[in-house]
Amino acid sequence: MSGACYPSLSGKRVFISGGGSGIGEGLVEAFVAQGARVAFCDIAEAESRTLVERLSGAAFTPIFHAVDLRDIESVQAMIAKVDDQLGGIDILINNAANDDRHSIDEVTPAYWDERMAVNLRHLFFTAQAAVPAMKRAGGGVILNFGSISWHLALPDLVLYQTAKAAIEGLTRSLARDLGRDNIRVNTIIPGNVKTPRQLKWYTPEGEAEIVAAQCLDGRIMPVDVAALAMFLASDDARYCTGHDYFIDAGWR
Repeated sequence: MSGACYPSLSGKRVFISGGGSGIGEGLVEAFVAQGARVAFCDIAEAESRTLVERLSGAAFTPIFHAVDLRDIESVQAMIAKVDDQLGGIDILINNAANDDRHSIDEVTPAYWDERMAVNLRHLFFTAQAAVPAMKRAGGGVILNFGSISWHLALPDLVLYQTAKAAIEGLTRSLARDLGRDNIRVNTIIPGNVKTPRQLKWYTPEGEAEIVAAQCLDGRIMPVDVAALAMFLASDDARYCTGHDYFIDAGWR
């Protein structure tokens, strides 16, 4: 399958959280292939450095930062460094999250706070830190990653789904407050994407049940999610903001 080429993405300065594996890895690969200047962060250092090495022949080799997104001071320092390294930030993709399963009776106040820090809080603070660079450039794009899980009310994910539901409200609010600065903000909501992490949770029988519930046959891959992200980040989507875009093969 050949993908679209977006001339408006060439040379764009892109930051991606959680870019070392899974969907994030697909995003890094896709934007690098468009000629964008990409920086990304992850806590998975080995996978991230392998990705950088694999893409070292690109016009611009992606830059990796090892950062724990729960540490907001480190997040803000990282964004400032990325701004300096890339000469600005045009596109921010808030992809990083963790969907560990949990039951209601297992949740403590400390675990609640930690899950919100992993799945919600950093999206706001990366955006807050990146917005000044976008304003200097005359505009920008923020793409927040939601989840189909809360739309389906899947079990054993109450905190993850709470955070992911909040992200859609965050997107709508940021789009309103930043729109006059020509900064567009949207949410991408993937269905079940075939990644090594998702294979941890689903048996072949479980995967077959997901495909049977979709309108379309087949498994969604990171490259499919990246295709939507590239469109929404490009100038072709210049009037798309404040909305949620599903890529779920019709599962919802």
